[in-house]
Amino acid sequence: MSATSKVMPALHSIKSLPPEFKLTTGNRMENRGDAKLRSSDVIGIGSGSPENDALIGEVSEEAQNGDTGLYDEDLAYSRKGVSLEDRPSIADEDLETIPLPFPSISMSSRERRWSDTTPYASKKVLLALNFNKLISLFQKLQSWFQLPNGNWELGKIIKTSGNESIISLPDGKVLKVKEENLVQANPDILDGVDDLMQLSYLNEPSVLYNLQYRYNQNMIYTKAGPVLVAINPFKKVPLYGNDYIEAYKRKAIESPHVYAITDTAIREMIRDEVNQSIIISGESGAGKTETAKIAMQYLAALGGGSGIEYEILKTNPILEAFGNAKTLRNDNSSRFSRVVQCNEGERSYHIFYQLCAGAPPSLRGKLNLQNAEDYKYLRQSNCYSITGVNDAEEFRTVMEALDVVHISKEDQENVFAMLAAVLWLGNISFTVIDNENHVQAIEDEGLSHVAKLIGCDIEDLKLTLSTRKMKVGNDNIVQKLTLSQAIDARDALAKSIYACLFDWLVEQINKSLAVGKRRTGRSISILDIYGFESFNRNSFEQFCINYANERLQQHFNRHLFKLEQEEYIQDGIDWAKVEFEDNQDCLNLFEKRPLGLLSLLDEESTFPNGTDLTFANKLKQHLNSNSCFKGERDQAFTVHHYAGQVAYDTTGFLEKNRDLLHLDSIQLLSSCTCPLPQIFASHMLTQSDKPVVGPLHKSGGADSQKLSVATKFKGQLFQLMQRLESTTPHFIRCIKPNNLQSPESYEQGLVLQQLRCCGVLEVVRISRSGFPTRMFHQKFARRYGFLLLDNVASQDPLSVSVAILHQFNILPEMYQVGYTKLFFRTGQGLPSSSFSQGASGRNHYFAVMGDKIRKAYSALLKRHRAAVIIQKRMKAVYARNRMRTISDAAIVIQAVIRGWLVRRCSGDIGFLKSGDVKMKESDEVVVKSSFLAELQRRVLKAEAALREKEEENDILHQRLQQYESRWSEYELKMKSMEEVWQKQMRSLQSSLSIAKKSLAIDDSERNSDASVNASDERDYSWDVRGNHKRQESNGARSTSAGLSVISRLAEEFEHRSQVFGDDAKFLVEVKSGQVEASLSPDQELRRLKQMFEAWKKDYGARLRETKVILNKLGTEDGTLEKMKKKWWGRRNSTRIT
Repeated sequence: MSATSKVMPALHSIKSLPPEFKLTTGNRMENRGDAKLRSSDVIGIGSGSPENDALIGEVSEEAQNGDTGLYDEDLAYSRKGVSLEDRPSIADEDLETIPLPFPSISMSSRERRWSDTTPYASKKVLLALNFNKLISLFQKLQSWFQLPNGNWELGKIIKTSGNESIISLPDGKVLKVKEENLVQANPDILDGVDDLMQLSYLNEPSVLYNLQYRYNQNMIYTKAGPVLVAINPFKKVPLYGNDYIEAYKRKAIESPHVYAITDTAIREMIRDEVNQSIIISGESGAGKTETAKIAMQYLAALGGGSGIEYEILKTNPILEAFGNAKTLRNDNSSRFSRVVQCNEGERSYHIFYQLCAGAPPSLRGKLNLQNAEDYKYLRQSNCYSITGVNDAEEFRTVMEALDVVHISKEDQENVFAMLAAVLWLGNISFTVIDNENHVQAIEDEGLSHVAKLIGCDIEDLKLTLSTRKMKVGNDNIVQKLTLSQAIDARDALAKSIYACLFDWLVEQINKSLAVGKRRTGRSISILDIYGFESFNRNSFEQFCINYANERLQQHFNRHLFKLEQEEYIQDGIDWAKVEFEDNQDCLNLFEKRPLGLLSLLDEESTFPNGTDLTFANKLKQHLNSNSCFKGERDQAFTVHHYAGQVAYDTTGFLEKNRDLLHLDSIQLLSSCTCPLPQIFASHMLTQSDKPVVGPLHKSGGADSQKLSVATKFKGQLFQLMQRLESTTPHFIRCIKPNNLQSPESYEQGLVLQQLRCCGVLEVVRISRSGFPTRMFHQKFARRYGFLLLDNVASQDPLSVSVAILHQFNILPEMYQVGYTKLFFRTGQGLPSSSFSQGASGRNHYFAVMGDKIRKAYSALLKRHRAAVIIQKRMKAVYARNRMRTISDAAIVIQAVIRGWLVRRCSGDIGFLKSGDVKMKESDEVVVKSSFLAELQRRVLKAEAALREKEEENDILHQRLQQYESRWSEYELKMKSMEEVWQKQMRSLQSSLSIAKKSLAIDDSERNSDASVNASDERDYSWDVRGNHKRQESNGARSTSAGLSVISRLAEEFEHRSQVFGDDAKFLVEVKSGQVEASLSPDQELRRLKQMFEAWKKDYGARLRETKVILNKLGTEDGTLEKMKKKWWGRRNSTRIT
């Protein structure tokens, strides 16, 4: 296979029968092996060629010998037999027409496919052959051959003689090779299978080809049993987005994908109620970070849009900017530590370059920012940008993400100030001040900017970087630092500030997301950790990274190999142990005490005179006998990791392992005015107060004992592994196809090395020969026991399990019965899929399941009704208790307020408070004391209810005050109204009596003169409404009408005065509390007054109309006129105004 070819030329022409078939005629022979039986290969031997004739003769001779061939147990795995009668046939005439696929003789791929439809009669020649031997031969026609450069090529076997074969390679070369150097190839029908477990021949070249076949078609995901293999395409592939997420959510797509792994984790978390973890591993540049983001994308999409999913996704730009950097192999690599130094062609953490490129002018002014080339920490690698990446745009993305996770603008400015301080720390330089190489910091812009940014005094900063305080006995000594010591102190301060800043950011993000508080159920952890690294020069950083990967590999081995096989053995099932490469020896090399790599490193770091050379010599002295260790020349040593051998250069090991941040620097940070340095100092002091186990670093008489960097790293790693051990793991192995980060380039050697490191072949072998599905006997019997008869279902769970398996004819090779569990092979469904086949089975299944469901529903319905009754009863009890409480409180409130009102109105309160009442002082004190005690008891009893009624009480008090202020005013008005009414009534009564008398006298006089004046008098008629014309009428009738009108007016006045008086008296009684009524005295009094005013106005108008009418009824008798004028004069003097 070439490194860059999409599909090898020879592989285009390879088409075959399925790997398993059986004969249905003749000697009913069966073959469960794979046959490399190809139309172009079996009969691809043209006539006229001696070699071809020899090969045909050889085939015939072998067939006549009746050899049965060899049966290989590793051949086709769990595939159904296919009848040869149903397969395309090969005609006799074709034997002379199809040539070998040499370059000089071309044949289209379309013609080589299974397309011939010759009749069955043409197959009789092949049926006469011994198929087992023929297939054994045909299997050799296509095989893998490894070239000298290590790549594998698919060769066609032209001729086989003894242990040697002649093969033709795709480029036309013909080679003579030993048969033992050929590796069996899979049929074309298995090209590009999405699960390596489906391969008939599981070997390295077949796996390499299958992965390459899929990779060239942008199918970058392949299953290897329970492990997902992801090959980095180094380009965008159309496999992501909402459509794919929805499809995997609905199980509409079954192809391997990160989405599928994540969906499985979610479903298992819900089903089993166990925390899950997705462990993403691989070399640097294999695509682990992008894979983690894809998994988080799926989780966020399934979150339902609560908002927190968006925040979680927005944490990626922050963590990548502060935790990732460019290396020679990966533009976005997760880094362990690279603040103060980086190699040529690499970069420090992304955030430094993003800040320098994208900070707005206002922020640049505050931080005194310059270009990245102006900072020593950044310019030492001569690399300032990444191809295709806009650092300014990335910085805006980071600022947006900081806003999304609720980090305030003030905190953001403090974060950027710490970053600028780290950069300016690298620009601080020193000058020698004496002959002993002692130095002091130069007061330049670097020193002043750092002091300003962290908020400390410039002299304190200068002193901290140039001296060190030590305590000897009871004396404090100030030691001047040499140039190398001062640089170490400066760099240690920079690294500590950045490390604390990163920890603080993570803490703030977790607080924003409320991790640990809002979580009510289980969790899914996604682990994206730096990958295994091996460079030309490997230092302390690679040492720690590779140690972490060794521990992760051990976790992988433990779950997929050790625990799996230990469970088989413990449960007593037949099992042939699958060997795998265990890396426990390498872990022991790192962790063993007292003679492990980490222990010896910490030990040498404690010695003030220890050097990298003495450390290397000590390793060679104590570890040369270890199979995983090899001492090299000078200061180097080699460790045999699970991923291969890595040579480490010990230069700088001790310096990087020592924690050179002294108490002086911590005290400097604690004295800063900015909040973040104070937080950092508090965190550092807390860490230094923790108990320390193992070697400690006391370089130069350090003032405090501190953990070494390696020891801290080991402790954090063990905490991580403890958390992973409590989860159900899902593994994703990321593969880097080439070191150039180039798309469509596939380097076999590089991929194969990673596959070996991941143990992919071993995983597939143990998965397809193992029993991935298992269930306890108790659970199995409880779930499926109802399908058996009652007398069988009542037996022990083991017997029930076996009876179920026998009843539904599950093949014995597809399961094994253990002491505690049943174990099923891959592809074997549980009985639910077996007994449902066939009409009788389905009917029985539906009948039993229907009865079971009805019973379950009935029980559920009863529980539901019982729950409703209980809820109703409890709600009734709660309601009655609450009502009783409210009622009691209301009664107490009413009693207190009513008593207060009565005492207020009747003068009792005045009696208690008035100083005019003459009573003995002791009696008054007793009365007041008893009254207050009673009141206090009532108030305490109604305290809860009074809180709810405070507003109503305030309103009531205001109304009472208004009533008190207006009460006297109302009484005066009522008295004045009564007086006015009485005066008016007396005046009207006197006027009416006079009018009656006058009219009576006039009537008698008129009657005496009636006979004389009857013909000359005219009658008068009038109307009470004042609009009638005067007419001639009898004088007696006019007088009678006038008397009638006046009588009615008098009666009306008496009636109305009585009604108004009664109403006013009633309202006064209600107002004073003598009579209870559901009305407002104030409103009713105003309404009564309005009614009285309206009646008075109407009554006055009618009196005036009556006067006009009576004036018009005047007669010749002057006496009558005089009497009327006299009467009306008095009436007008007392008229209602």
